[in-house]
Amino acid sequence: MRVAYVCGDPGVPVFGSKGASVHVQAVLRVLVARGAEVHVLAPRMGGPAPDDLRKLRLHALPQIPKGGPAEREQAARDSDSAVPAILSELAATVPLDLVYERYSLWGRSATAWAAGMRVPCVLEVNAPLVDEQAAHRTLVGRPAAEEVAVAALSAATASVCVSDEVAVWARTRSQRPDRVHVVANGVDVANITPSPVPVAPSGARPITIGFVGTLKPWHGVETLVDALAQLDGADPGGHRLLLVGDGPEAPALRARAADLGVAHHVEFAGVVAPADVPAQLHRMDIAVAPYPALKPFYFSPLKVYEYLAAGLPVVASRVGQVRRALDDGRLGVLVEPGSSAALATAIAALSADADRRSKLRSAARAAAVQQHSWDSVVDRVLSLVAQELDWSRVAV
Repeated sequence: MRVAYVCGDPGVPVFGSKGASVHVQAVLRVLVARGAEVHVLAPRMGGPAPDDLRKLRLHALPQIPKGGPAEREQAARDSDSAVPAILSELAATVPLDLVYERYSLWGRSATAWAAGMRVPCVLEVNAPLVDEQAAHRTLVGRPAAEEVAVAALSAATASVCVSDEVAVWARTRSQRPDRVHVVANGVDVANITPSPVPVAPSGARPITIGFVGTLKPWHGVETLVDALAQLDGADPGGHRLLLVGDGPEAPALRARAADLGVAHHVEFAGVVAPADVPAQLHRMDIAVAPYPALKPFYFSPLKVYEYLAAGLPVVASRVGQVRRALDDGRLGVLVEPGSSAALATAIAALSADADRRSKLRSAARAAAVQQHSWDSVVDRVLSLVAQELDWSRVAV
């Protein structure tokens, strides 16, 4: 099986450590493990490939240099325009069996090429990028970006969206809304496993509360710091907070912890390589996803699936895909978004109940393995283009 994987987003380095990069690597890892010859097209590789991805064939697209918004948008369009020539060169020797593109703001060429050449094409949509860029950054050419989204979504054999909310956005733009499907994120269940150490007994001190992710406003980590202060007020020294990741909110979070008198109970571990995340998860007793009440909430958080795979009891906000990932509370504790009091109460209850934490460990791990492995995610994606694939050439 020969696959062209296109990641035209300059904000997603293929071999980076951010969540989007982890997602890219996970899909590539499954394809490579199944014997596929995978060609990666991207403007930003983000360093050397991990050892298990050394077989990838890398094709550099023109980079998007720093500059003003209009200049960067044009550079991104120019970078995308280089895709068809590379795909045609690859197909001139041995046919491509599949084009797999991670939707980017200006990426339309890969899906158009695939449609024209009658090659099955998957478009993976992780966010409503047009709305996101306009709301949180700067988007000069919004009409043009909307046109790109319509073209890419309409040309793809199948568009796979990480949440129902993203799928709604995609269907309103695709000329073939019946080709838009929901396939949530997954997790590497072979690499992320429960700690070999038994759960901490009831009354153990301190209990380590953990968070993994980029420290950005929409992750709600300030609510978690507030909850820690409330926990410390009721049980001084009974809890500590481990924050794995970095981001623009880090200085404000450090200041908030200091103002609340809990800075000495907070560890900022910073950015860690994806391979080092499991060790950090093993340091945690309870994992938290404290999202605020965002509308719309369209994320499919990798961190929640990683928490489940690690067998961690999870406390998370009752929002969007998070609620579904935790099976409406069967696999964790759901709380009111933005409420530090509700968060503190849930964490305190779990801290005092080792038996419940042990049961959640078993249930969470089982759900991750049975429903959310990256192998099962790729299976679901490939099933959507099964009729178009030449299965005599697909080793799966």
